Amino acid sequence: MKHRLFLFDLDDTLLDFKASEQLSFVRTMGELGLQGDLEPLFQQYQAINLALWRAFEAGSVSKEVLKVERFRRTFVGNGLDLDPAKASSLYLESLSETVVLVDGAQALCESLAACGEVGIITNGVHHIQHRRIASSGLKGHISFVATSEACGHAKPDSRFFEFSARMARARPFARHETVIVGDRLDADILGANRFGIDSCWFNPGGLANDSLALPSCEVRALDQVVPALRQLALAA
Repeated sequence: MKHRLFLFDLDDTLLDFKASEQLSFVRTMGELGLQGDLEPLFQQYQAINLALWRAFEAGSVSKEVLKVERFRRTFVGNGLDLDPAKASSLYLESLSETVVLVDGAQALCESLAACGEVGIITNGVHHIQHRRIASSGLKGHISFVATSEACGHAKPDSRFFEFSARMARARPFARHETVIVGDRLDADILGANRFGIDSCWFNPGGLANDSLALPSCEVRALDQVVPALRQLALAA
């Protein structure tokens, strides 16, 4: 295998964020006194949250605003007299405790850490992502965690990839020995294209690529990553 630095997106690549998100949202609403069927409210929250994250990645909203605003808009849209700042605090606290691994994540990180260096690069909230990694059982295989909050720039900005590359410890950084594995074309794969490194698109849903991002390889499951990277090395 030619790669020696393996950069991983965290949410929906190694950790099942959708499962954690729903568990945390339901727990948060319960602590605020909301019971019953919360699915319609959760779906509205998800749509609002996604739009705000896209705005953050475009540089038009700060992460501090995002964390509270997603709850404020959800509550206002449903006529709920609840404190969005309190909801944000409760949710983030819960999110670090409700960690669900994607199938194969543990084995993959262990395997790659044995032949190179594994780093996490994430647009998520800095201290929450560190706590989630600690709760996941993956920490022993991970060399470093780079967050957009610490960097000041978010994927797909090349400055975030440069920041992440500087955190590598094992050897001098080399683009041809680096690959990112991630689920998002618009952040992970496009960022890799701009930075000039290989990319592996984790696409469990078999989605069509209608974007300008060009992954070096594509997998449906994490146990396909190592064979895909080996094949990529042979084709180089």
